Amino acid sequence: MSGEGEIFSFTVVHDGLEQFKMQIPYIMAIIKMKEGPLVTGQVVDCSPEEIKIGTKVTATLRRVRAEGKEGIIQYGYKFTVTP
Repeated sequence: MSGEGEIFSFTVVHDGLEQFKMQIPYIMAIIKMKEGPLVTGQVVDCSPEEIKIGTKVTATLRRVRAEGKEGIIQYGYKFTVTP
């Protein structure tokens, strides 16, 4: 996939699990990818006010979590607003 898509639906999370408390508020969205499939992901590096249905986004690889100083670092995709 190209990694390009647009916001199909979204919500702003104001209260979440303990491990996500530092990110509140954060944006979770359903993204309609350019190729057609719908995927769920977090939209980062923007404020909730910048997001609306149809906003163009691009998938990016981000660190999701790390298990201590010498543990496994887990990466996953998130989305950023396309400039």
